[in-house]
Amino acid sequence: MLAMIDYDTIAAHRNRALNPERPVLRGTAQNPDVFFQARETVNQYYTDCPAIVQDAMDKFAKLTGREYHLFDYFGAPDAERVVVVMGSGAETVEETTKYLLSKGEKIGVITVHLYRPFSVEHLMKALPATVKSIAVLDRTKEPGSIGEPLYLDVVTALKDRCDLNIIGGRYGLSSKEFTPSMVLAIYKHLAAGGFHGFTVGIEDDVSKLSLAITDVIHTVPEGTISCKFWGLGSDGTVGANKNSIKIIGDHTDLHVQGYFQYDSKKSGGSTISHLRFGPKPIRSPYLVYNADYIACHNPSFVHHFDLLKGLKKRGTFVLNCLW
Repeated sequence: MLAMIDYDTIAAHRNRALNPERPVLRGTAQNPDVFFQARETVNQYYTDCPAIVQDAMDKFAKLTGREYHLFDYFGAPDAERVVVVMGSGAETVEETTKYLLSKGEKIGVITVHLYRPFSVEHLMKALPATVKSIAVLDRTKEPGSIGEPLYLDVVTALKDRCDLNIIGGRYGLSSKEFTPSMVLAIYKHLAAGGFHGFTVGIEDDVSKLSLAITDVIHTVPEGTISCKFWGLGSDGTVGANKNSIKIIGDHTDLHVQGYFQYDSKKSGGSTISHLRFGPKPIRSPYLVYNADYIACHNPSFVHHFDLLKGLKKRGTFVLNCLW
């Protein structure tokens, strides 16, 4: 990161800061005769921004080998169905897409890295010409709107492509789980010419907008060991598992991942530690639901939770108890 920093530019930026030694007038109250004109003067900065961001991404790629674009496409070059998404959910969609590509599906995913300013030009370059239908996923809800923000931007950007069917959907509100099985449901919904405004990850028995999860798929890399540890808030289970995953990551050649789930009671409530480790990189930003090993560190949980849910056939369950 240091190699990318231009200290002269930083100095110039700091010199533009408010300073009583160099007084300037800013933020004046303006009347209607000039306000509109003044407001529009910022346009060029936003027009120039996408190219500047991509230039920085290109420099970063040369320095690190990690390549990013304003819109990154992953999938079949002749994809017919594409999901557009941004944020951590994109890795789940990409992992699922990779799995489905091996099954012969003509699908793909576009990951948005620069949302504002929204570059129509770069989106068009990333989108395969063969695409017939697009599902745009938003992790927010705009009550009363005909679509969420990213969906509306994509529709506007592609307004001249009359051959496209573009629908929008919602996922992951309040960190609701978003799994490969849900991504599969979205691709199936696209294939069936599904409706706009769907939700995934919940069962909406009121407005009937949710997609049914009919198939459960497992897409974590082969050889990955997945574990779940149930504990009582403040009993040390989370701390112990944090140390465990750090030890495995620091002292073996394995790739590791740890997620820690708390209920709203925190201390005295339930905690679930989700650990994965294996020989291949892990890009699965969702909780363990297909476990090789499940442990319970509070015997009373046996009466309150379905502790064996998601345990693989011939998996291991350990009950930590006094007996």
